[in-house]
Amino acid sequence: MNKAALTRQAILRKSFEIIYRKGYQSTSIDEIIATMQVTKGAFFYHFKNKEEMGLSLIKEVMLPNMHAIFIEPLTATADPLSVIYEMINGLLSDIIFFDVRYGCPAMNLVEEMAPISESFCEQLNFLVKEWQIAIENCLEEGKKTGVVNLDTHVKQVALFITSGYAGIRNAGKIFGIEAYTCYLKELKRYLDQLR
Repeated sequence: MNKAALTRQAILRKSFEIIYRKGYQSTSIDEIIATMQVTKGAFFYHFKNKEEMGLSLIKEVMLPNMHAIFIEPLTATADPLSVIYEMINGLLSDIIFFDVRYGCPAMNLVEEMAPISESFCEQLNFLVKEWQIAIENCLEEGKKTGVVNLDTHVKQVALFITSGYAGIRNAGKIFGIEAYTCYLKELKRYLDQLR
């Protein structure tokens, strides 16, 4: 990877860190630059404005990471309901990449930017739909193998799971990590009813 590509990645990584803690609208280009060894000219060489940087952040950082964490585990499993539970449990237990005080980076952006920016709404819609489709496909496979009840409406379940995850990450911001334990118990009971 050449120096320009490395600089672009570094800007996106640093932007992600700051935006995760402070929010997109509260983060300035100057603040991003001040935490790095790059000039304002270098920033504008890679991104024409903050919005282009934010959209690139979704496409180049969040989407690939989401794919590895949210999609791949669902692609080949004999027990989709257990895999879905373990995925959510793992996400809520991850204190290295996610801090309970700040919630979920993707869901934070959905909350903050989707209502006010069509471009962000489109990118974030794609991001969340990818996860929902993976859940739907996983559950359909489970229905074929008899692991998931044939009456299960996979689109409704996928929306319920993704919405529940978004909600508990937000609730965790005010109630703390203890809220996750209660949520996980109810999620397990719900998923067990789909067998």
